[in-house]
Amino acid sequence: MTTRSTRSPRRRTVVALAVVLAVLLVFVVRLVDIQVVSAREHVDDSLAMGIGASTTLYGTRGSIVDTNGQTLAGSILQYDAELDPSNVGPITRTGADGEKVEVDWPTVAAQIGAITGQSAEDVQKIVADALEANPDSQYAELIKGLSTEKYRALADLGIPFLHMKQHPARTYPDGAVAGNLVGFVGADGQPLEGLESAQDSCLAATDGTRSYHRGKDGVVIPGTERLTPAVDGGTLELTIDRDLQWYLQQLIAEQTQNQGAQHGQIMVVEAKTGKIRAAAEYPTVDPNNVSASADGDRSSRIFRGTFEPGSTFKGLTAAMVVDSGAAGATSTVVASGRETFPNGARVADAIGHGATTYTLAGVLIDSSNVGISKFAEMVPAETRYDYLQRFGIGEVSGVGFPGEATGILRPVSEWDNQTFYNTAFGQGVATTLPQLVGAYQAIANDGTKIPLSLIESCTRADGTVETTDTGEPTQVVSAESAEQVQQMLENVFVQGGLSKAVAIDGYRLGGKTGTGEVAENGRYKSGVYFTTLIGFAPADDPEYVVAVTLDQPTGVRSSAANAAGFQQAMTQVLKTFRVMPSDSQPVLLPKTG
Repeated sequence: MTTRSTRSPRRRTVVALAVVLAVLLVFVVRLVDIQVVSAREHVDDSLAMGIGASTTLYGTRGSIVDTNGQTLAGSILQYDAELDPSNVGPITRTGADGEKVEVDWPTVAAQIGAITGQSAEDVQKIVADALEANPDSQYAELIKGLSTEKYRALADLGIPFLHMKQHPARTYPDGAVAGNLVGFVGADGQPLEGLESAQDSCLAATDGTRSYHRGKDGVVIPGTERLTPAVDGGTLELTIDRDLQWYLQQLIAEQTQNQGAQHGQIMVVEAKTGKIRAAAEYPTVDPNNVSASADGDRSSRIFRGTFEPGSTFKGLTAAMVVDSGAAGATSTVVASGRETFPNGARVADAIGHGATTYTLAGVLIDSSNVGISKFAEMVPAETRYDYLQRFGIGEVSGVGFPGEATGILRPVSEWDNQTFYNTAFGQGVATTLPQLVGAYQAIANDGTKIPLSLIESCTRADGTVETTDTGEPTQVVSAESAEQVQQMLENVFVQGGLSKAVAIDGYRLGGKTGTGEVAENGRYKSGVYFTTLIGFAPADDPEYVVAVTLDQPTGVRSSAANAAGFQQAMTQVLKTFRVMPSDSQPVLLPKTG
């Protein structure tokens, strides 16, 4: 029989146990809530507060490729090697016979240096300096930018106090090929020049992160890992043909050096599309080794440089004269080798001669400054200015190259008596090479100017393709006027002084030379010129426009210096794009009336 005195202690025990169990149940429920039900939320909160570890997941910067998909710029992985000075010392390895062998620190340092290109003393000094600064130091930078091959070689050494961090780096497989266009990035991966900079919105990657909690032993705690994936950059496709670009870079380097010029350029444009197939220059830059190039050679003079186009402008003036109805190819003027015009302006030809009854075609063939000036005065200055603007003179080409120059085309209100005539033969104005090539593209394309393009498309990491809007075509002159000018320019190459030097067997060509004066400190330099030769082929149905320029050649000081380079460049263009030979003969136009 249970008495009241024995029931009371038992009841208190039961109550106490119930309370304990209730408290434990509350803790269990809370623990389940924290570690299971709301675990993700709590982990996310802690990571957001900076509690835990985080590593960067690097996205890959997009590639730059040519029109055929050949890589001009790409990304690779590089590795930065770091040492833990506090743990540096002898290491134990398993020998060939399976026995443990101790390797001392100087020997380990020598093995490291044999891979990284450092001496054993250099490696040991890095550790010694770190420990001198901080006896408990756990970090010392060994070397940056190791290749995957060297990373693997170091990893094979099995050194516990050697660590490697990977990061993306830029590489340019063909070195200087299109280096003037592609540009380069800095050591920190930031774009610094060329299309690397201008098209960074296409190429740039977005880095991701990996966040997690670690246990005391450094192991990631299960369930705490959070990933924000990286997004790779897009692929930028250019209109450039890599193989043609390579050939023309070798050619212009040879021509520039042979002629003793300061620099030279070759540009190739598809007449019917405006696509730039090559833009070669010398000197240029190898993006893999930027410091080897002078500051002025690290970009593109083709897009940033300007020059007086000289007599190449006579082709544009002829197009204005014909299209405005002022004269035709066989219309005539009487021109002497040197004349003073009614407004007091003085104009002279390169070679003196008596009064000659020149046709418009003859003025182009003999490149008469006086003759083209007399044809130009048949067209009002405002009309000529409007034509030049429609040809694209004085405006950026719109290809998207950073820092592209605009050139100089002053409004008619600023033309003095001399400028009125000088602009007819390419003096008193300054153009870029794309502007001049774009103008001749319009003539070669039956009067329709197609905006030049250097960028074909950007293909995003998700496969989305974004094409470049280059703008609408412009009918600068009528097709009939353009065809007349094409005929006249063909006669320049057939009847002119460089006919044999520029000829290509089986093909009809047309074009014009130009010898522009070079300004320095507000004055023209004496005896040196900027020479240009620009032309198109086949003349009966133009497909490509090619221009070759030389800055102050000293071997031959006239545009004859450009003839060999032009002939070789155009020959290679016709071969590269398999252009069929002409099946007709040129129509010869009279030089004089």
